[in-house]
Amino acid sequence: MDAALEALTTRVRAAGASGTPLRIRGGGTKDFYGGALHGEVLDVQVYAGIIDYEPNELVITARCGTSLAAIESAMRARGQALAFEPPHFGNGGTLGGAVASGLSGPRRPYAGAVRDLILGVKVLDGAGEHLAFGGRVMKNVAGFDVARLMTGALGTLGIITEVSLKCLPLPRSEATLAFELSADEAIRRVNEWGAQPLPLSATCFHESRLHVRLSGAQPAVNAATARLGGQAMRDADAFWTSVRDHTHAFFANAVAGNNSVWRLSVKATAPYTDLGGDQLLEWGGALRWLAAGERVDLARVRAWAQAHGGHATQFRGADRGAVFQPLDETLAALHRRLKAVFDPHGIFNRGRLLPDM
Repeated sequence: MDAALEALTTRVRAAGASGTPLRIRGGGTKDFYGGALHGEVLDVQVYAGIIDYEPNELVITARCGTSLAAIESAMRARGQALAFEPPHFGNGGTLGGAVASGLSGPRRPYAGAVRDLILGVKVLDGAGEHLAFGGRVMKNVAGFDVARLMTGALGTLGIITEVSLKCLPLPRSEATLAFELSADEAIRRVNEWGAQPLPLSATCFHESRLHVRLSGAQPAVNAATARLGGQAMRDADAFWTSVRDHTHAFFANAVAGNNSVWRLSVKATAPYTDLGGDQLLEWGGALRWLAAGERVDLARVRAWAQAHGGHATQFRGADRGAVFQPLDETLAALHRRLKAVFDPHGIFNRGRLLPDM
């Protein structure tokens, strides 16, 4: 066994025996996300490195502590990328953290979410057992789909030690167009365009301005650009990076104003509604960010999201109590049963996903 993995295993077994809670931490770039942090820090950055990368097979396998920057650099050199465009939220973001958080960037509606592209994982469970699920091939039916179960679980079920992911080729050409529109018109247009054979790869609406990214073969991008019109945007890469990593003015102003940032996942066709704070819309209208100040009625926000087929999550904020939309008792019971199976001593990331878990 690798020395770093052996050290992690020893620490987990000792914590399980003593009932000591552990807080799994990679680069720490997502410490703000989820419930309040509890327990002794368990640094997993020591377990890093790309294990296998087969560009011809479109698959990469790496350890949890491997930085996203290192993975993306290696893939870029071979003309490939992680299709779900994982947010970094600063220097040091790791692959394990990207999978555990389950977050995807602007390209998600058009290329897939992280859970759609994960092929297999290895996990160190709460009993100190190293388990493997899935594999390194596209067609894999080996056992239960635990890889997707671990995606977005925020480390509450175990330490994701190794991940295999599907890769996609980098687009040959990209262009970003800007339009001056109302929110309702922007939602209407992106839904209309999304139903057409256009090479859309990202949308972002804020303060009466819609940005649309087109990616693909040069002829397809050129044809779509001519068809849609709008104003061509320069330095578009920096803009989309700011949306992905939340350095865009919307997020910067929310943090500077001590406002909470809420993440609303709803139907793309949901009408624009004034919820009492500034909004930024992504994913063709399916993802809506809300800067929540004192005048925002959070109960109304959650009710609105639920009424439009989704949920609301407190993404950033000082109050880290009920961060996620409350589950009904059936789903909550299922979560608790899974926790008991994978983390029988209840040592991993207590309260990070659900207050009572």
